[in-house]
Amino acid sequence: MSYIPSSQQRHMRACMVCSIVRTYSQFMQSGCPNCESFLELTGNGDAISDCTSQVFDGLLSVSNTERSWVARYQRLEGYVPGVYAIQVEGILPEDAVVAAENAGIHYIPRDGSVSEALPTEG
Repeated sequence: MSYIPSSQQRHMRACMVCSIVRTYSQFMQSGCPNCESFLELTGNGDAISDCTSQVFDGLLSVSNTERSWVARYQRLEGYVPGVYAIQVEGILPEDAVVAAENAGIHYIPRDGSVSEALPTEG
């Protein structure tokens, strides 16, 4: 687990796929612990800029993503314990969406623009 000192909080970014919050240097050094296999952020500044966002709302800390109802509600099941953003603003590039889908991840934007509710008959 990585600690973010208060002096570095202005450098925090959130992954647009899983919403984990880390500093730019943490993404640069070790990528995204949940999405690295298909986003390949480690050492790639352009990918970090494209696939993470500095604009996000709220933070939540999850120690057990399998048992937490908040983790289920936020679609964090199976992810590593950590600090996650509640909403992440930004548009994930199409090639990253395709890479996520090819990795078996059904990408749903985390900015609240897509309703996950079941369709209602009207």
